Amino acid sequence: MTGASSGIGEATARLLASQGYPVVLGARRVEKCQAIVDELRADGHTAHALALDLADAASRDAFAKQAVEAVGDIDVLVSNAGLSRPAGALEVDEASLLEHLQVNLIGAQALAKAFGQPMVERGRGDLCFITSEVVREPRPWVAPYVSSKYALEGLVTVLMRELEGTGVRVSCIRPGQTLTEMGFDWEPARTGEILESWKKWGLARHPHFMAPSGIAAAVAACVGAPPGVSFAYVDVEPVPPPRKKAP
Repeated sequence: MTGASSGIGEATARLLASQGYPVVLGARRVEKCQAIVDELRADGHTAHALALDLADAASRDAFAKQAVEAVGDIDVLVSNAGLSRPAGALEVDEASLLEHLQVNLIGAQALAKAFGQPMVERGRGDLCFITSEVVREPRPWVAPYVSSKYALEGLVTVLMRELEGTGVRVSCIRPGQTLTEMGFDWEPARTGEILESWKKWGLARHPHFMAPSGIAAAVAACVGAPPGVSFAYVDVEPVPPPRKKAP
């Protein structure tokens, strides 16, 4: 599980652990992962925390090796970690664009390769990728994030086709508005401007955000599907507030 220190990653780790999966939580903030692991172990679950920086090849390699040492063969990879910083298509600099691609695409592919190849050899496994609704509905002023998630979903689609018949399932989950830490470190005034732009394009239709547990449930459904069944593309959207009845 990547990006497991908070939000969707944390919620998914907790849910899968409660269902009997041994879980390995990876993130840069390993101390937060360890606190979650301590709680899971206190409840009788098998859990481990490992440092992981998806932008660093050595960190990725160490995580892949240590995860197998901790729990044995990895039959499920949940690729969740993501980077999102605001920038327009004509203002983003090369360094920021490369940073988004390094985390959201290259890092995800590297771990899929590390864990996916042994899955193919064993003839079983699940590779589950968290992309975003921005692939379906691109949002202005987050150009590097949108670009990197587009690239990731292209990679995932190719992977689905390449692994067909191997016994390894590939799933792609596209969360809609979800209440996580992503975007909370943006400059408030800029955030307000961006949200107004999204409203103009009909991309922020209501104020309701999902809890991360909703996305975790989708992940659990994908990796827990019975043999012979694969949930390929799963869109998860928040239910808007009830309409007010006319007087």
